Amino acid sequence: MKNLKLPTWIIILSAIFALLEIMVSFSIYFSPESVAENVDLKAKGVDYLMQTWAIRQFALGFIFAFATIKKSNAMLTIAYIFFLVMMLGDVWIGITQKNSTLIIAATVMSMASAILIYFLNKQKN
Repeated sequence: MKNLKLPTWIIILSAIFALLEIMVSFSIYFSPESVAENVDLKAKGVDYLMQTWAIRQFALGFIFAFATIKKSNAMLTIAYIFFLVMMLGDVWIGITQKNSTLIIAATVMSMASAILIYFLNKQKN
């Protein structure tokens, strides 16, 4: 299957998403207190959960970076679908935790993902 030429703005935004995800993963791994201020980080098993979260964020950043470097419409579409599902989950978490900052941020990122998915699919047609 032939890769379509992606618009420069999609490549730039995808690179930014990749860098953001990788930076978030480093922040979670090396400074968990900066992202989990309401969590007792000394409780048994919490370090494992934080490391797992960090590695998953890194994996998503790596996938975004790889798809961006390859300029692959299909891979970017899948990455953005994954990101959209993750952000919708964060919206739900924000609602259940009554955290308006998380609700707003996750909603904005969900909309950005949906818009990028739309334009990536439009490229195929």
